[in-house]
Amino acid sequence: MGVGRRVTVGWLAAAAALAGWSGVAVAHEEYVVDEREDVALAAFYRDALSDPAVVGPLLAGGVSLLVAAVVFLYARPGERDVVAFRVAMSEYRDYVPWLLRISFGIPLIGAGFGGYFVSPAVEVELRLLQVLLGFLLLFGLGTRLVAVAALVVYLVGAAIEPLLLLQLEMVGGMAAIAIAGSGRPSADHVLQRLAGTSGTLASRTVPLFDRVESLQDRARPAGRYLPTVCRVGLGVTFVYLGASQKLLDPGLALAVVDHYQLTATIPVSPELWVLAAGLTEVALGLALLAGVLTRGVALAALIVFTMTLFALPDDPVLAHVGLYGLASVLLITGGGPGSLDARWARGDPTVAVAPAERETERQQTN
Repeated sequence: MGVGRRVTVGWLAAAAALAGWSGVAVAHEEYVVDEREDVALAAFYRDALSDPAVVGPLLAGGVSLLVAAVVFLYARPGERDVVAFRVAMSEYRDYVPWLLRISFGIPLIGAGFGGYFVSPAVEVELRLLQVLLGFLLLFGLGTRLVAVAALVVYLVGAAIEPLLLLQLEMVGGMAAIAIAGSGRPSADHVLQRLAGTSGTLASRTVPLFDRVESLQDRARPAGRYLPTVCRVGLGVTFVYLGASQKLLDPGLALAVVDHYQLTATIPVSPELWVLAAGLTEVALGLALLAGVLTRGVALAALIVFTMTLFALPDDPVLAHVGLYGLASVLLITGGGPGSLDARWARGDPTVAVAPAERETERQQTN
């Protein structure tokens, strides 16, 4: 088994432990509390880092994850399971564009009808615009142009209202959709099939077909970078949320801990809750940016999201759907070009498994 696979085995085993350590405090704090606790940043860290009950569990958790990864790296358990999992995931690559469209189209529609702009923290009604963009993404009509338009709208909004950075995954998501296109099923695919069939009414009434086909041919080489865009987009979002909402603003995070009485759920200090959640998000983000153990990190992220939704009942579900989508795509594709995973594998692990390679991997599982 190659180095990349051995590391993946170890990370998959450690993913559940990482998700459990992060707890249920991983959330968009601005959505669920209105006020921060009055605590100075320097005073928070001085008190927290001088408390053995805070530093001890943090060190123990980090060391435990490291030891688990090393042990599984050399013990190589579940090798056949990992091979089978990679083969199974490769079979879902055709659905990645559809998955992305759903993951970002539905939140846009929800934002339009919910009376907020992209992020629940920004109460600005742009119903028609967001619903239109969302439905066009869902239907897959003019997908690449719609994704670029949605990205521009978001960036303009973020320049005016920085709170929109809470939905920073919009950048990676819209860029990924612009690269992936509509895929199937989609209105674009149906219209192109009709327009490309000689003798059809559509072939005589859709003069832009040749131009659209030419643009698609130009965009196709960029498709190999789709996992990279998703990985970087999700990684930057994790780092930003972990740092800005927790590590650099502990008063806000402490208010969330108090709001949900999380110390009653797991009897540790509020400072430990804040630091554990913030460090976990930053660690996940940095791992994604480096492209190390990408599928394992994506799995850990999905576990964290799910725990958060069950534990924080009034945290808006739609605010997390885009994150779910990006993590799910990475679970399918892996890290992509520029990732450490690709370097360890001596190739791009996100390219769909070729028939010969798939047969080889299947033989290894038998």
